[in-house]
Amino acid sequence: MHTHYSRCSNLKPQTILKLAKKRRLDGIAITDHHEIKGALEVKKLNNGKDFEVIIGEEISTNYGDVLVYYLNKKIDAIDFYEAVDEAKKQGALIVIAHPFRTTLVHNHKFQLPLEKVKNKIDAVECFNARTLPGDNKKADNAADKLSIAKTAGSDSHFFFEIGTAHTIFDGSLRKALKTKKTRIEGTIMFGAFGGALSYLRKIIY
Repeated sequence: MHTHYSRCSNLKPQTILKLAKKRRLDGIAITDHHEIKGALEVKKLNNGKDFEVIIGEEISTNYGDVLVYYLNKKIDAIDFYEAVDEAKKQGALIVIAHPFRTTLVHNHKFQLPLEKVKNKIDAVECFNARTLPGDNKKADNAADKLSIAKTAGSDSHFFFEIGTAHTIFDGSLRKALKTKKTRIEGTIMFGAFGGALSYLRKIIY
């Protein structure tokens, strides 16, 4: 999920927290573009001991977008391998975001073969609520073929996108990814509309 610290989103930290709990999520990951201020604010606002807020970041590397979970400090590197090294030093989880996404505006495909990086990452995002079904299916098939753990993400930038995708697991996310015991669910119903709004917001701001 993205807060207003990503210029393509208008979500305030308190709004994210309120709606995520209302929609019966057990936890969320805040992954603003090249920033963790929003994640830190959401975590500070959270007073639910049974609700997890993961401090994360979405990094636009030279080879494509990467999600990093459980950060202590922001990663500034945009070289993929340098970013991975920095994330590992922090004990963070590394997930390739929407690796096969195609859009009319930007090329969001991950530019390295997944088999080349499988030993450097913890999972692949196999369902993204803003990504076409065929592109999500390619990611899912690749994860199966390479025996890589799977995640799903709402990629929320606006209130109506919160909770549109879920990673389902027992216990901790870290253990679930390590043992490859996750299930993914979601809908792309609002994906095109949300994507268009984000594009317009970036132009305006």
